[in-house]
Amino acid sequence: MEQNKELNQIDIPLAKRIYINNSNSILFKKLLIFSPFLLLLFSYAALRLIKNIEQTPFMNLNFQAEKNQDNRILGHLPYAEIPKEKLVLIEPNIEVHIDMRDSLLNMKKEARKDGIYLVFLSGYRSINLQKEIFYSLKSFRNQEAAERARVSAPPGYSEHSTGFAIDIGDATQRETDFETEFENTDAFKWLIKNAAKFHFKLSFTKDNKYIDYEPWHWRYEGSIEALKVFESSNRKS
Repeated sequence: MEQNKELNQIDIPLAKRIYINNSNSILFKKLLIFSPFLLLLFSYAALRLIKNIEQTPFMNLNFQAEKNQDNRILGHLPYAEIPKEKLVLIEPNIEVHIDMRDSLLNMKKEARKDGIYLVFLSGYRSINLQKEIFYSLKSFRNQEAAERARVSAPPGYSEHSTGFAIDIGDATQRETDFETEFENTDAFKWLIKNAAKFHFKLSFTKDNKYIDYEPWHWRYEGSIEALKVFESSNRKS
């Protein structure tokens, strides 16, 4: 009797319980059901984000590589062959694009007034002729293609095929024809000073990283068609 009284006097706290009402219980069950799907969705999104981050540098590199592609072969840009009906004969065996005929002949005439005698060495060359020059002379000189391309364009990659290119020499110093020594002639010095007045530009300067310096090789840029032909070259230079 005395023992029961002592037990009743002991303070035993009631257990704490969390009661979930009906609406909370339904929400809780739904979360349990959809939690695997939500976890999978989150994991997929995280993996996609990581993959995009990893690929971004390579995508940029590929884009940069595409921008740098200009269809060169051995340093030469491609040029289409001029239609035969646009060619005119200015001297025996020398044809040029009809657009540049007058400017070229006027330039020669003006040079003569200054005591300078220009001689035209080569104008239009067909792709077939360029093929013969490039491969036959390469074989004759025992040169590899890359070495030969420093001084002669592969077929389909020569400015001469457009009809807008002309090789010029000094009539009083023919030993400098197609030689870098041409730069020391009065004819070259006159061209450097006056050629732009007639819309001619030196194609292969000393700072060209692909092609050897050619002081005799000039191109015409005095018509819309000519500007279109050489737009890529002017943009890359």
